[in-house]
Amino acid sequence: MTAKVLLFIGFLLPWFSLYFAKADTIRRFMPVTIFTSLLMTIVFQIAYTYGWWEIHEYIVPWGYMIDVSFAYGVFSVGTFWIFRFTSHHFPLYILINFIMDAFMCFAALPLLDVLGIANYKNITPWQYLLVIFGISFVIYFYHKWQEKLFKPSVD
Repeated sequence: MTAKVLLFIGFLLPWFSLYFAKADTIRRFMPVTIFTSLLMTIVFQIAYTYGWWEIHEYIVPWGYMIDVSFAYGVFSVGTFWIFRFTSHHFPLYILINFIMDAFMCFAALPLLDVLGIANYKNITPWQYLLVIFGISFVIYFYHKWQEKLFKPSVD
């Protein structure tokens, strides 16, 4: 029961933080947030196929494949805020992403094992760090492309 409450909090609470963002900021960074959700869905599908981890507690029927609270909550909204504060400075973006990804791989996911929510199976924390840190480069360049694409043209 406690695990499900934590999962719901991990899914919903990050979205409430967007209340503190301006509408223009949300419009600017929502495409990369949605793209990140898509990429994490793909990562979770690959992880399910190759047995990278086992998910024991979930809040939706398909949760045994995708940790909804992480992929569509903490990770997606966390990406929004990281972009909000660091997208203008690539080295800072990379540093913050590496710190957050390392925290996720070496602290948060082992804590999920202790709580009986999920555990690593056929992937090490270092390997998972490479996966999600690699995604940070993909989403950064997607965001830069997206910004260039939708920049108002001066006639």
